[in-house]
Amino acid sequence: MSDRRTEILRAATRVIARRGVRGLRVGELAAEAGVSTSLIYYHFTDRAGILRRTLEFISDRADRYTAERDPALDSVDPRTELTQVLLLELQDTPEVRENSTAWGELRASAVFDADLREDVAKATHTWVHEIADLLAHARPMGTAPAHAAAAERLTALLEGLSVRWLSGSLPLEHARRLLMDAIEVELNTTVGSEVFGAGYRK
Repeated sequence: MSDRRTEILRAATRVIARRGVRGLRVGELAAEAGVSTSLIYYHFTDRAGILRRTLEFISDRADRYTAERDPALDSVDPRTELTQVLLLELQDTPEVRENSTAWGELRASAVFDADLREDVAKATHTWVHEIADLLAHARPMGTAPAHAAAAERLTALLEGLSVRWLSGSLPLEHARRLLMDAIEVELNTTVGSEVFGAGYRK
């Protein structure tokens, strides 16, 4: 991806996090990115294209910061890796705050936008699949349906906790503790939960 295109997507993420999807105007985006509106249309065609590519940018950026590891640790066991990946979505840093706010705004807007809804569903499916893989390594005796259902529950909980934290309804440390408790519950009940999990996948 070109540096100019990346900077436009960074700017779009900032604008969405600050003003929401409805507040995203191409003129304001151009000013934020320091480019012309014609260049934005050249790269993204229309507003729907901007939103689609911004969603991908946000997902890729989350993948990068949740992949960070403590350099002091030579190796991490699967249970710890799962916990770290999920907890890294609840960090009080400008990047995570911005990313999580923009993601939440795009998901909320997808309720009213069928095109965006499809893109959000795809991004969510990818995320759930990644967490299910981590669960499979952490609890290998479980089944694929059980891991998928647990991943659905954990990612949905994480999104809800993030919104409550970002909106000031929940202290960050309490949100992190609730998430850790939920991870422990899922890891201890994955085996044999496929009967309950089967209905979660479509």
